[in-house]
Amino acid sequence: MGTDLFKSLISGEGLKATKQREEILHIFLNSPGHKNLSQIYAQVAKVNPKIGYATVYRTLKLLTRLGLAVQRKFADGETRYERTSEGSHHDHLICLNCGKIIEFEDDALETLQNSIAQHYGFKVFNHRMELYGQCLDCVQKKGTHRRETVNPVRKDEALNLALSERD
Repeated sequence: MGTDLFKSLISGEGLKATKQREEILHIFLNSPGHKNLSQIYAQVAKVNPKIGYATVYRTLKLLTRLGLAVQRKFADGETRYERTSEGSHHDHLICLNCGKIIEFEDDALETLQNSIAQHYGFKVFNHRMELYGQCLDCVQKKGTHRRETVNPVRKDEALNLALSERD
């Protein structure tokens, strides 16, 4: 995404495309995966230590509002951000042991979901699939310690969260 497009989107909100916002945007767009606010701030601080935590937070909220970022909250309750994928949709496998998030796409699964919705006369606007379990590394490393930086979630908590979001 170019700086001109960002300036156009942000001016539509009545805001200015400041150098700090542009730096945060550049770092965010070049950071793969799902990052929480602290991780993004740490990357920003390496490039420009004068940018504050609150500025990064507000800019991420702005990027989300502009449709350039997606805010995700998985079962561990921590908010993460990922780049918006133009024209593509993906789902997530989330490891309850180490916190690894694996993105996947499956056309057959999407087709099945659409046919189920059609069968029930349901018009789908959006959906999200998150499968919780153990990644291959954790299955193979039975008995190893969990990473300290991830808040592990019990399986029943993950199920309760998933069910509560349906209501």
